[in-house]
Amino acid sequence: MLKLKDTQSKNAFRYGYLLNKMYPYIKQVLWRSVLLFLLAVPLGLLDGVVAFSLRPYMDFVVNGNEFQTFELWGHTFRLQAFFIKLIPVAIVLFALIQGVLKYVCNYLSDWTGNKMSNSIKIDLFKKLTSMDTKFYDVNSSGIVLNRFLTDPDTASKNLINTLKSFILAMFEFFALVFVLLFNSWKLALIGIGVMGIAITPVIFIKKKIKSVSNATMVVGGDMATNFNETFAGNKIITAYNLQENQNHKFENQIHQQFDLTMSLTKRVGWMSPIMYFVCSIGIAIVMNYGNSLILSGEMSAGSFASFVTSLLLLYKPTKSLGLTLTNLQTTFVSIARVFELFDLMPEIKNTPNAKKLKSIDTGIKFEHVWFEYEEGQPVLKDFNLSVAKNETIALVGNSGGGKSTVVNLIPRFYDVTKGSVKINDIDIRDIDIVNLRNNISFVFQDNYLFTGTIKENILMGKPDASETELAEAVRLSHLDEFLDTLPEGIDTVVGERGASLSGGQRQRVAIARALIKNAPIVILDEATSALDNESEAIVQKALDNLMKNKTVFVIAHRLSTIHNANRIAVLNEGELVELGTHEELIQKQDGRYRYLYEMQFAGEKTAGGRQ
Repeated sequence: MLKLKDTQSKNAFRYGYLLNKMYPYIKQVLWRSVLLFLLAVPLGLLDGVVAFSLRPYMDFVVNGNEFQTFELWGHTFRLQAFFIKLIPVAIVLFALIQGVLKYVCNYLSDWTGNKMSNSIKIDLFKKLTSMDTKFYDVNSSGIVLNRFLTDPDTASKNLINTLKSFILAMFEFFALVFVLLFNSWKLALIGIGVMGIAITPVIFIKKKIKSVSNATMVVGGDMATNFNETFAGNKIITAYNLQENQNHKFENQIHQQFDLTMSLTKRVGWMSPIMYFVCSIGIAIVMNYGNSLILSGEMSAGSFASFVTSLLLLYKPTKSLGLTLTNLQTTFVSIARVFELFDLMPEIKNTPNAKKLKSIDTGIKFEHVWFEYEEGQPVLKDFNLSVAKNETIALVGNSGGGKSTVVNLIPRFYDVTKGSVKINDIDIRDIDIVNLRNNISFVFQDNYLFTGTIKENILMGKPDASETELAEAVRLSHLDEFLDTLPEGIDTVVGERGASLSGGQRQRVAIARALIKNAPIVILDEATSALDNESEAIVQKALDNLMKNKTVFVIAHRLSTIHNANRIAVLNEGELVELGTHEELIQKQDGRYRYLYEMQFAGEKTAGGRQ
């Protein structure tokens, strides 16, 4: 499974390959993109028009002969008077055209860039929701947010903006080069040669851009994770006075980001002064040689003024081309990272011709199951267990013994390393994943409630449930007595993670969600361990309703809550060491279950005596 921190952006400089990958998204905005790039052409040519107009202005207005005339439609015009009247109108018209073109280009650029970015984000989010549990185990929330939200923006918006800037700068460059050649090809060779030398350093920095961009992404992800942890863990931070620790961590991340930014600046920032210095040498040579051409009569003062203006204006598109090429390389690094995400494949997926369960007939079997999160460190070791239809099995044992791992294998949050888990004697790897999970309901210790109403959270169990089904789920989960105290009732907004509800209330919402799903298999993972006695009693009643006529797996910290389980499976260091009813296991003098039960009972008795 790919750790997003370890990204290499290995295809960052395969421009044709990446553009081909981007084409489906470019295709969605193709005509607007084409229009944008076409409009960038005349916008780029306008600076050339300004420089070109200086030649007739200088020759015919400043130094013009009053008797120079031309014929047009049977009328005779004096050039000096014609240009004097034309120039004010031309300035206004030029500014108007340039302003309109800039507005339309900027609008189209933002529209196409955002449209592409949104399409990529939608597809990436689908990819994110298709990934299995292990992906979320090995990647922090900050890195995921950074990669799945920031990179699409850089890849799409920057691509359109950079290509627009590139076309604009290219045609601005061509227009000004044309003016240079038109005025003096000899001086033009000098000016263009110098500009070519000035832009060459760009080719030496692309690898540094890639490495710094990747490193900046990692640091940015760490910072986002720090924010998420600070928000979610604010009570722990306050309770343990961890503010300085969090501040120090964030400060280090800020310094890392600063160092990376300055590292790139050191390598890219010197391009501008070097270009400026090289260009100034070219201008000095042109000025010196141009003077001799004017004195020899090979060049008019107007031509020289137009040439120098073009050369000075040429610095801007030349510099812009250099920066654009640099930005384009950064953009392609982001594009490469985006399509690395698209190349991710979940490890857990359907086999060809996957079967579908219609009912649970013969129960669930674990046959010689081995499982490890880290290679060479087994969590389950040759685990065997058969659970009959509608049987309630309790899993007990010390923390880290493998209880949660057992129940996580049933819905294929993870796949076994060796052995098999079977339902109706069918290996669950041969069962359609969606169908498999539709047959399982979950209630966890810390049930996640999504931002929205209580009703919306319950209906996640069965979105098309009727009002009658919803009311029954509310009643059986003992949620109605709580809802009656709320002004908005079932339409009360619970807030992020259900923070506005107590632990017992959240559990009852989760139980209602499981009840309305009405799946034949129920998994209860420490469902009451975090509750006080009063809340536990209410929740236990709701759980009893949920468990009726179901095949149930119960993980319970409090052994007193599992007396009614049909059987109890005792795990120790990944192995099944005992199996039987409470009465059978409690009779074993040196039994593991009896030891755990007596330890817990003694602890509860001692705690009770101290109250």
